[in-house]
Amino acid sequence: MLTKELLRVSRAGGGYHPQFVGGDHRDLAARVIGTYQGHVGESREQLDGALTDLERDAPDFKLVRGFAKLLNREATFETRAPLPPDRARRAAFEAAERVGVVTERDRERALSRAADRLAVDPDDIEASLYADLDDRQILTEVTTRYDPDSLCRQYDLSLAQTALFDATEVRIESDDPKTVVSAVKRLRLMYEIERTGDGREVVVTGPTALFRRTRRYGTRFARLLRSVAKTAQWRLVATIDDDGTDRRLVLTDGDVTVPDHEPVTEVTFDSGVEADFAARFEALDLDWDLVREPEPLAAGAHVVIPDFAFDYRYADFRVYFEIMGFWTPEYVTKKLDRLAELEDVELLVAVDDSLGVGEIEDIDQLTETGDASAEIEARDHRAIPYTGTVRVKDVRNALRRYEEGLVAESVADLPASLAPEADVTTLAAVAETHGVSEDAIEAKSFPEHERVGRTLVRPGVLDSLAGEIEAGMDLGDAESVLETHGIDDASAVLSRLGYRVEWDGLSGGTIRDR
Repeated sequence: MLTKELLRVSRAGGGYHPQFVGGDHRDLAARVIGTYQGHVGESREQLDGALTDLERDAPDFKLVRGFAKLLNREATFETRAPLPPDRARRAAFEAAERVGVVTERDRERALSRAADRLAVDPDDIEASLYADLDDRQILTEVTTRYDPDSLCRQYDLSLAQTALFDATEVRIESDDPKTVVSAVKRLRLMYEIERTGDGREVVVTGPTALFRRTRRYGTRFARLLRSVAKTAQWRLVATIDDDGTDRRLVLTDGDVTVPDHEPVTEVTFDSGVEADFAARFEALDLDWDLVREPEPLAAGAHVVIPDFAFDYRYADFRVYFEIMGFWTPEYVTKKLDRLAELEDVELLVAVDDSLGVGEIEDIDQLTETGDASAEIEARDHRAIPYTGTVRVKDVRNALRRYEEGLVAESVADLPASLAPEADVTTLAAVAETHGVSEDAIEAKSFPEHERVGRTLVRPGVLDSLAGEIEAGMDLGDAESVLETHGIDDASAVLSRLGYRVEWDGLSGGTIRDR
């Protein structure tokens, strides 16, 4: 983005039209690039002077400053001085107090004393005093990969982003709506999706629609244009708050393109909160399979695309999960109205308490606490408040409420007692055979087997093991005997047989009577 004072727009016909450069100002872009490259090794003050000269000849001084703003992000400025400036200043000021500087001669005496104290030449003190000021810093490198054409393209993109910073709403149509929605979700913007005759329209809340306007939201909002412009065919219509007057801004794929490289200052957003949550959830290996980007849900004339879905492994049951980023009371209300239109859909909603950007003007907008989570709960949707990171434990607890009912249904469908065919098996294997979770068979009886830990063993097998394992046997040999019977839970079975393990360091153990 450019700064607001560099914005160039036309309001002809009551619209709001960024003044793009296209290739019309390629020569000017080349001159600005050359000015930077030609001033490597010189001060910022000298560079700024040369740019000022360019401004006098340019059709609009804002053009030169806009190009320079983009190049400045890829330029390196350093402080170069014989001494650290703060050290030189300290010595000079202390000497000046002793001398009592009034005249230029007094100043020279003070610098001379400071130089003697630091064992340097007075000229070194002079050169170091203010070398760290911005205008005296030295341009040491310009690593730009821009050529004149790509600099013009980046300028047009940045100009459009700056114009969108004053948007109250943006409507986007694209031949790749999935990419647009993914970008909106990554940037955690407030949005909804409306179905149109030709497909879908993504409607994004703009920065100026917020009661408390935040640069954090506005910057992310402006970055959305880069993702939109990467799709092949798109059209964007924005409502701009132009000092209290609503104006219409229209952009298409013919207006803005994305340069071949990313600016060094452009923040790359990954899945962020979503990726972090997904990694931690999947590591738990629960009875729920995590589905990323599930199918869109039709909600009246709108479309809802949750971030995730949880599929229960032992029943045809799905819970959707939406992670809400920035929000206002109005946005929460609108979002919940959409969700209320979804029939027979279970949904969890996580709300970041740190990203509220509105103010409650009407107590009816939200519950008495002014808390988005409370409003979601009031609408019969399960709410999970978080700050920065969604806690997996909170999601697990919310899923457990569903799980309890699902397990109860599974238990009711099973007989009170079960009789596995194998002499030795596990609760996990029995559960898998019946297509239920282990919790569903936890309270069932097994009249033909004895339960030893999580293993089911026929009494005859236990009798046989009692004759094959004896005190004094090496633990490794005992485990081999157990393995021949299909038992891998040695600890529980040895305890059932009346033995304990006497450990011998790291070398193994010996079976002893308990």
